[in-house]
Amino acid sequence: MLLLALSALVTLSISAAELRVHAAASLSDVLREIGNAWQTQGGAALSLNFGGSSLLARQIEEGAPGDLFFSADEAKLDALDRKGLVVRESRRVILSNALVVIVPMKSRASVKSVADLAAPGIARIALAEPSTVPAGIYARQWLERVGAWSNVAAKVVATENVRGALLAVEGGNVDAGIVYATDARIAKGARVAFMVGGPGAPSISYPITVLAESKSRAEAHRFIAFLEKPEVKTIFVKHGFVVK
Repeated sequence: MLLLALSALVTLSISAAELRVHAAASLSDVLREIGNAWQTQGGAALSLNFGGSSLLARQIEEGAPGDLFFSADEAKLDALDRKGLVVRESRRVILSNALVVIVPMKSRASVKSVADLAAPGIARIALAEPSTVPAGIYARQWLERVGAWSNVAAKVVATENVRGALLAVEGGNVDAGIVYATDARIAKGARVAFMVGGPGAPSISYPITVLAESKSRAEAHRFIAFLEKPEVKTIFVKHGFVVK
C-alpha cells in the first residue's frame, strides 16, 4: 500500500477568544461557510483544524488544545470518551453521508459496479487509509461485505484522508477512488461512476462533542446548538450532507 501524505490545516480568524475545532477533512468546505455565518451572528472566532478523524483523535489524546471534535465516525469519539477526554452530555450526531466511486473526468474505463473495480483496466484505487481513517474504514467495510476486498486490496493507494483520495483521482494518479458523496460534489477533475448502496453500504454518522479540556465550554455548547438551527442545517444540505 502506498501512502500519499496531505496536510489540511486551516485556521480562520485566530484571536484570544477563539473556538478551536478539530473536524474531519470532509467537513472543510461546509464548516468554512458555517463558520462565517456563526461569526456574523456574534460567535467567537473559529480556528479550524481539518484532517483525518483518526489523526485528530490522536492529536487530542496527545494533548492538542481544542474545544470541539467533529468526527466522521462514532468510534473515534467513543475512544476519546472512554479516556475521559470529552464532555459526554454534549455529544450530538448531526449528519450522515454516503460513499461513491469516482474516476478521473477523462477516464474511458467502464466502472458501473463493484465488480468493475477488479477489472485489469483499474490498476490503482485511492481511498483514505483503510485501517484508521473513517472514509477508508467505511470503504473497506463495504468492499468486504460485498466480497470484493480480496480482489482489489493489492490495488489500493492509501491516503492520509478522504480529500487526499479525491485529489489522487483528480490528478489522474489512480484509476478510481472511493470517497464521500459530499467530496465528489466539489470535484473538478473527477466524476461519479456509481453510488455505493444496497445492503452492504455503511451507515456513516458525524458526531460532535465538546472536549473536556475546553477553556470555552459555554461558547462550545452554543456552537453545537447553532449547528442544529434550521438555517444552518440548510447549509449542510446544500453541501450534500443528510441532516439528522
